[in-house]
Amino acid sequence: LRLSTDKQPVHEDHLQQDNRDITPSWIPGNRRYDAPGPLCSSSPGLSRCFQAELRRTLEFSMFSPPKRESSLGELPMESWMSLLPPPLWDTPLSQLAIPGSHNAITYCLDMNDRSPVDLTQPDLLQKLDKFMKPLIRPFVYKWAITQEVGIKQQLDSGVRYCDLRIAHRPNDTSTDLYFYHGVYTALTVEAVLLEIRQWMDAHPREVLILSFSHFLGLSPELHTLLISTIRSVFASKLCPKTEVLTLRNLWARGLSVIVSYEHVLSCSSADLWPHIPYWWANKCRAEELIQEFESRKQSGRPGGFFVTGMNLTEDLKYICTHPTESLKDLVLGAAAEPRLWGGSLNIIAGDFITESGFVPTVVSLNEKLLKHS
Repeated sequence: LRLSTDKQPVHEDHLQQDNRDITPSWIPGNRRYDAPGPLCSSSPGLSRCFQAELRRTLEFSMFSPPKRESSLGELPMESWMSLLPPPLWDTPLSQLAIPGSHNAITYCLDMNDRSPVDLTQPDLLQKLDKFMKPLIRPFVYKWAITQEVGIKQQLDSGVRYCDLRIAHRPNDTSTDLYFYHGVYTALTVEAVLLEIRQWMDAHPREVLILSFSHFLGLSPELHTLLISTIRSVFASKLCPKTEVLTLRNLWARGLSVIVSYEHVLSCSSADLWPHIPYWWANKCRAEELIQEFESRKQSGRPGGFFVTGMNLTEDLKYICTHPTESLKDLVLGAAAEPRLWGGSLNIIAGDFITESGFVPTVVSLNEKLLKHS
């Protein structure tokens, strides 16, 4: 027995006396979903039909939880680009919110390197490092490391833009190139690029933007060698310069690597994109960083690709007055919220990108594009 809406007991077998389907046609799973429901008005069992349909409708609404609209930030980050909704496949990549890694390869700084700190560092630091290396170098490492996980883990976490700063070690007679940030990495450029290529072969529908810049100590011959290495490693995956890039047209052409090269050589190379503008606030407080970007927004965003650097920057005074801290302490203690600039962002680069839900937060910013598509 079940109780009908007028409190009268109704036997289920009585409800089956009428051979017609009385399930509401809009309920998902009804075999006659697309067909109009049967009319009960001419049936002697009108009351039973009406009562049964009302009961089923109430049961459906009471016991079927409302569907929550899923967030793009809940996609598997390892393959979030390939899982984006189709309306975003034709959105220019320069309009998508793309998570990036600032100084992506600092996870492998060479702790045993005896080379001097790079020449872009303040004069005072260079002198202290020269004469007091055992004392100074541990502090340099603490503030030079911006990422703690390897490049494959960064890509697995959803990073699709890598800030790659290239150097040739001073007094090195070989042609090996390294990455640097204050000090040099233990891994060579070629070794890291081969890791990236291996990851890309396993994720053919993910698109990477690799930004080569801050070339330190590179002769024209070393530039030629680096470009040759890039072309050899990525080969047919390299995307030539074109006006508009979308996921759909890149997938159709089997392309998945965009190389930005901050050098005049990019002008004469069809497969090397020019330098991508990088908004760097040069602030060590999140509030000041926000104010700086809010001010820049007033002039509008750059055309094409551009990077908003969410990385906080310490100066020598800050380091000396916080001897027990590190860059990670500074970054995680004052994380700025990317959503604050959701209407004008493209690539968003940060430090320690696997911390604090940074990548999913950036990916979820693309939901604003869905609302307008």
